[in-house]
Amino acid sequence: MMNNIHFPDQLTGSELDEYLEKGWYRMGQVIFTTNYIVYEDLLYRVYWLRYHLPDVTLNRKHRQILKVNERFSVTLQPFQLSAEIETLYNHYKTGVVFDAPESVAHFLYDGGTGDVYDTMSFELRDGGKLIGVGIFDRGKESIAGIMNFYHPDYKKYSPGKFLMLLKLRYAQEQGKKWYYPGYVVAGNTRFDYKLFLGTDVASIFFPEDNCWMSYADNWPGAIDLGIFNES
Repeated sequence: MMNNIHFPDQLTGSELDEYLEKGWYRMGQVIFTTNYIVYEDLLYRVYWLRYHLPDVTLNRKHRQILKVNERFSVTLQPFQLSAEIETLYNHYKTGVVFDAPESVAHFLYDGGTGDVYDTMSFELRDGGKLIGVGIFDRGKESIAGIMNFYHPDYKKYSPGKFLMLLKLRYAQEQGKKWYYPGYVVAGNTRFDYKLFLGTDVASIFFPEDNCWMSYADNWPGAIDLGIFNES
């Protein structure tokens, strides 16, 4: 469900920052905002999430994940879709229990071919084998996490969280201010992995007041479910 949607022909880094600041997010090549999603035939209230990068520090769990993934090689480059990436994504879909997009191409381009976003990707390899990909868009002062996927055989290494940490580290090294990983959902923990970087340094967007507030102090939890069955 979308409250609003725009179809930009091009988008500068500063313009992406402005959209993200107002609780908008990428979908395909468009950018949209919403306060609700339908998930498993239920309507849920959602809250856009962000981290103020200068406040984020690594804890013991973060460092453990970085340590165990040192065995893999990491490269960062402008994103370019390939058959190898789509093959990895197909493997990833076999290991998840939720409905995933049909392909990376469909999720990022939705049938189009051009890219109005400045999109980068981390690739993880075990030897020459591609085992993980983390995709993000760059703004002038922010990044937006778009996709993380990996081979299910490597799940024990927490590659999804490792890719989040790589994005965090890159953004901090580049002097960015904000990391936007998407939304979290009141009454449904399916999306809580996005809080991995720390609930104490996370903020959520309240469109009614057009402002960001501390997640730790303002998360509505079960109080603000707003759930009904559409069927």
